[in-house]
Parts: sequence; structure tokens; C-alpha cells
Amino acid sequence: MKELELKYGCNPNQKPARLFMEEGELPLEVLSGRPGYINFMDALNSWQLVRALKEATGKPAAASFKHVSPAGAALGVDRLTETERKIYFVPDGMSPIANAYARARGADRLCSYGDWAALSDICDADTAKLLSREVSDGVIAPGYTEEALEILRAKRKGGYNVVRIDPDYQPRPEERRNIFGITFEQGYNDLRITREMLQNIVTANKDLPEQAQLDMLVALITLKYTQSNSVCYVKNGQTIGVGAGQQSRVHCTRLAGSKADNWFLRQHPQVLALEFVDKIRRPDRDNAIDIYISDEYEDILADGVWQQTFKTKPPVLTAEMKKEWIARNQGVTVGSDAFFPFGDNVERAHKSGVQYIVQPGGSIRDDNVIATADKYGMVMSFTGVRLFHH
Repeated sequence: MKELELKYGCNPNQKPARLFMEEGELPLEVLSGRPGYINFMDALNSWQLVRALKEATGKPAAASFKHVSPAGAALGVDRLTETERKIYFVPDGMSPIANAYARARGADRLCSYGDWAALSDICDADTAKLLSREVSDGVIAPGYTEEALEILRAKRKGGYNVVRIDPDYQPRPEERRNIFGITFEQGYNDLRITREMLQNIVTANKDLPEQAQLDMLVALITLKYTQSNSVCYVKNGQTIGVGAGQQSRVHCTRLAGSKADNWFLRQHPQVLALEFVDKIRRPDRDNAIDIYISDEYEDILADGVWQQTFKTKPPVLTAEMKKEWIARNQGVTVGSDAFFPFGDNVERAHKSGVQYIVQPGGSIRDDNVIATADKYGMVMSFTGVRLFHH
């Protein structure tokens, strides 16, 4: 197939819309549903991310995409911890690729609402069951087991979007796009992100353990496919906060840091002990948790709205309790798609447990940024490589 007609473009008024190849056949096949323009933008960007993660680490990988940026990305593990299963609302004993998606979506469940999923490996029944329970627009993978495909084709009465992509497909060395009727051309960003990029450690502390190296790779590869400016916090092979598309880098750092804080707050004993009313919808539960750990919860208590969500009135998680809990988060890695221009980014990252930093370097204030990292005993690598994506 050389061309695929789409319902419309980014918006309903943007017609006609299509997907097509100038040469050869499309390297993908729609197995269910009718993906749209933005769906395919998410699908193709997210596929590149998980493919790169698998290539760099040798581990299965998954991503949860919204509006052409990842809400989360993660490597697969053989088994999730008990806390992970609780905060991601998944059963024990799932496959590594299913665990990868649970972690990718669980990084930021609010932003993952209505996501596009990408899988580096064949989608199995475990992953399909997980997708079938979530509010999601579609999935792209190199293949599907028969059982998985049957489960996914039943979602939304056959309307769920399922795309299979040729894992061996390589794009042309140059890429083009039109803006306002004018054609842009540039070389395809085929930069491979490897461990060799991490060797230029510029801080006094040069102890970079294996897990931190892995987390740096996850951060950099995620940033490569995130709308710039972008900053990414990573822990144990999964993103825990992505800040995308901000004009100021410190705003990216704050946004991603606040998401990382929320991810960790969801593991607070009071949050894990929350009792929800029977048959509560998953999005309503996720929203309730987000509100509970926010500064708005005390106002909601006063309004009595808690009775619509919780079986019993939950105790307040005070600002002091939250601050004390967040301070326990340690060993976090932060990556940036361009250099940190000031030490304020490092100061903010420190508040969210960051111990390792990977960034291009090259600011006229690198000495200030390095000195700030040294103040906290951090390890910082300069890659010399910018990862802007637009």
C-alpha cells in the first residue's frame, strides 16, 4: 500500500488528509480502527523512541505518547515491585513488555489519559489486556500475537487503533515538511545514543554506576523524541517526569520536577491506603489521587465532595508531610536536550532527588552549573550533543 486516506488533519477543517510514500510502500499496516493524522504523528515518533531504547539497552521498551511528546517511557522488567503494582493498578506476573507499558503509562497517568502506546516488542496478551482496560487511542508494535489482536480488536467495538510497523524499515537520509506552503529539508536525525556519550564527567564526583548510565540513556533517548525545550527525570529505567515544549529551560525543569514529585508522592503510605467507592472509573480514581496529593485537597474536604470518591474521609497530606516524603527520593537522573544556562536548574533538580545529570554542556556559565552540581555531590556528564526536536 502506497497511500492511506485519513479522516482529517490536525483539526476537522483540515481536509483532505493522507499518509503516503513518495517511493515504495508504506512500512505499516492498520489492523483495526482508523487512526488519524495526530495518531500517526504519535505512532511514528513513539515507535522511533522505543526502537532506540531497545537498541541502546537490549531491553524491551514502551512509551505512552500524547500530542507528539512522551507522557512516559520505560524499559521492561521481569517483575514489578509490590509498590509499582499498587500505584499502576496492575496484577503480578505480567510479561516484561507489559511491565514496560505499565511503567511508561504509570509515570504520569493524568497525561497518559487517551494516549498512544508504542511497544518495541511483539504485543502479547498481557499487554493487550492492560491496554484494553485503559482510556487509550491506539498502539503501534512490530507485531501482535493472535490472542492480543483478538483482545484489541474487541476494544471500542472494533474502533481501537492497532498499527503494525515493519521493524526493519529505515527512512530516507533526508526528511521534508511544509510550513505555510514552504518546503523545509534536513537530514534525518539518525544519531545513535550510546554509553560513549556519557564518559565526559565534568564534576568532582565521577562515580557513575551502571543503573545511572542506563537511566541517562533513557533520559537522552526520551528527549530526542520530545518537543523542545525539554527536560526529563528518570529513575530505575523509567521516566518519572517529562517537561516538554517550554520556552524557558528552568520552567521545563520545574514542570518535569513537579511530575517526578507527584510520581513519588503516589507511593506515600496514606495514598496507598486510600479506599475508593465501588466501581469508580479509572480516570476518576486517577484524578482523585492527583487532587489528594495537591494543595487543593483541603478545599475539597471542606466542600464534602470526598464522599463521591472515597469510602471514608482520608486524612490530609500536609505540606510538611509531602516535603518530608519527597526528600526521601534519591538516585534520580535528569537529562536536558540543550545546555543548562544557569545553576538554578540544578538547584531545582536537587529538590526532586537528582544525583545524576546528563546534558550537552556549552553554556558560557558552565562553571556556575558545575559548581552548583559539586555543591550537592552530583555527577554530571557533558555529551556535547543537542537533541532539539520540533
